[in-house]
Amino acid sequence: MTPTTMQIVATGIFALAIIHTFSTKFFERLAHRRPAHSGVWHLLGEVEIVFGFWALVMAVVMFSLQGTEATKTYINSRNFTEPMFVFVIMVVAGTRPVLHMARQIVRVFARVLPLRESVATYFVVLTLVPLLGSFITEPAAMTLAAILLAGRFYSANISERLKYATLGVLFVNVSIGGTLTAYAAPPVLMVAATWNWDTAFMLTHFGWKAAIAVFVNGVAVTLLFRRELESLASAPSARDDTSTAAEPMMPTWIMILHLALLAGIVVFAHYPPLFIGLFLLFMGVASAYPQYQDRLILREGLLVAFFLAGLVVLGGQQQWWLQPLLTRMDADAVFWGATALTAITDNAALTYLGSLVEGLSDEFKYALVAGAVTGGGLTVIANAPNPAGMSILRKYFADESVSAARLFAAALLPTLVAAAAFRLL
Repeated sequence: MTPTTMQIVATGIFALAIIHTFSTKFFERLAHRRPAHSGVWHLLGEVEIVFGFWALVMAVVMFSLQGTEATKTYINSRNFTEPMFVFVIMVVAGTRPVLHMARQIVRVFARVLPLRESVATYFVVLTLVPLLGSFITEPAAMTLAAILLAGRFYSANISERLKYATLGVLFVNVSIGGTLTAYAAPPVLMVAATWNWDTAFMLTHFGWKAAIAVFVNGVAVTLLFRRELESLASAPSARDDTSTAAEPMMPTWIMILHLALLAGIVVFAHYPPLFIGLFLLFMGVASAYPQYQDRLILREGLLVAFFLAGLVVLGGQQQWWLQPLLTRMDADAVFWGATALTAITDNAALTYLGSLVEGLSDEFKYALVAGAVTGGGLTVIANAPNPAGMSILRKYFADESVSAARLFAAALLPTLVAAAAFRLL
C-alpha cells in the first residue's frame, strides 16, 4: 500500500501526539516555572487534551493540503459513537445512586474475605469491578472502580508507589475483564459480528482465562502492599470528592431508576440517538431530584470524549502501515505485535483493521484480539476506558500528572500475567 502525502503527514502528527502523551509531566512542571503562561502549559499538560489538540492540528493541515471538501468528507466518515457513549456512561455510572449500589456490592464481598476492611475492599475493587465490566461495559466499570479507589485509598495520601501499582493493575484488569461477553470490550466489539463471536464463544475462549489473570493480578498487588493497606484500616473511610456533607437516605426506587437508565444506555450502546435520548432523560431526573445527586462528572466526561474523538480522527490515517504490518505476522508474532502496538494506538483500532482482512485463520483471530486486550493497560491511549480512569485519579498524583513511563512500568507485570493466561492456558 503506497501512502499518500496526507497519510505520511498524519502519521508524523500521530507520532508527535504519542510523544506529547509521554511528556505531559514536563508541561505541568513548565506551568509552575513559567507562571506568565501557566494556563497554556496546564492545558498542554492535560493528557485528555493531547489527541484532540493534535487532531485539530491534523485537520488544519488537511485543509491546507486537500481542501475543505476532502477534509469535511474525511471527518464525516469517522465513527464517533464510542466517544459519545463513553461520555454518557461515565456521567451516569458516576452518580451517587449507582455508586451507592456499587459500594454495597463491594462491602458484601469484602466482608466474606478473612482480611481487614481496607485490604479486602482494595482487593474486591481491583478484581470484581473490572469483571463487572463484561456486563455493564468497560467504561462504566472503569468509572466505578476509579471513583471507589479515589474515595477510599487515593484521597488517604497513600504512597506514589501504591498509586502507580494500583493504576497499572486497574488498567490491565479492566482491559481483560471485559472479555467474558461479546459486547463490553471495544476491541472485541469491533470483530464480534464479523467473525460470529457470541458471548458463549468469548466465555469459553477468553473469559475464564481473563478471570484467572484478573484474580492473580489482584492478589499480587494486594499482598505486595498489604502492610500499607492495613495501616488505613483504622482510618475513617474517605468519601468521594463529589459527596456532600449531609447525604439523605438513598431510596430504593431512585437506585432502581438509575440502574434502569444505566442498563438502557448499555443495551443501546451502538445507537447514539437512543442512548443520548436516555441520557437526556437521566439529566431530567438528576435535575428533578438534586438531593440524591452529587456533582455530575460532566467536565471529566467531556475531556475523555475529546481525547477519544481525537484518537478516532488521527487513527483513521494509520491504516496504511498498521494493516500490512499485522497481516505479515504469524499467530505468535501477531499476539506480541498487537500487545506492543496497543501501547501506541487504541486496541479497538487494531482489531477493527484485522476484521477488514479476509481469510484469517481462527488462531490468528484469537491471537490478534488476545494481544490487543493484553496490552490495553500499558498506556493511557491503549484502551478506550483508560482516559476515564485517568481523569478521575490524575489529581491525586504529584503535580497532578501521571508519568507515562511509571505507568508503563507498573502495568508491565500485570500485562505479562495476562499474556501468560491467554497463551499458556
